[in-house]
Amino acid sequence: MTQTLGLSAAALLSALLAGCAQTTPDVRVGGDDPHDMQLMPAGTATCLATSSSQNSHGAAATNAMRRNAGLPLVQPDPVLAQVAAQHACDMAKRGRMTHRGSSTSGPGPRVKAAGYAPMVTAENIAAGPFSQERVLAEWNASSGHLANMLIPQVRDYGIGQAIGPDGKTRFWAAIYAAPR
Repeated sequence: MTQTLGLSAAALLSALLAGCAQTTPDVRVGGDDPHDMQLMPAGTATCLATSSSQNSHGAAATNAMRRNAGLPLVQPDPVLAQVAAQHACDMAKRGRMTHRGSSTSGPGPRVKAAGYAPMVTAENIAAGPFSQERVLAEWNASSGHLANMLIPQVRDYGIGQAIGPDGKTRFWAAIYAAPR
């Protein structure tokens, strides 16, 4: 049984830093998602489309870290941004931060369903009262999230957000992928 957490901003920051997983498209996530957190009751969410400038900004933040590591840069990808936005919306509607979608086990099946043929996928997720600037900074400072950003094979990037039923908690998803 999952309990709804009444979280303070500090606890939400801890939740934000817990939400990280790497997966390949054909690997099923076994058992429960260790980053699965019920943050609030399910309800009506505000689902937002990712603008090209938001996606470019997220790719630039990722590229700053990749450049420092001597890795190839990522390109903002509108398909990945749409998939990330849809997953953020799904999490927000459920009030749940998780890598599992309502009908998928992780980011690989989601990007495949959108027509992107991935060789590798990884996803960072977050939830809290945080702007895009803040969530990107937190991911850059978190070793688990950074590990996803620094997968050498990754070439494409997309980010999405949605606002939860409480009207203030933002659910975030970023997808890092490489095509076959």
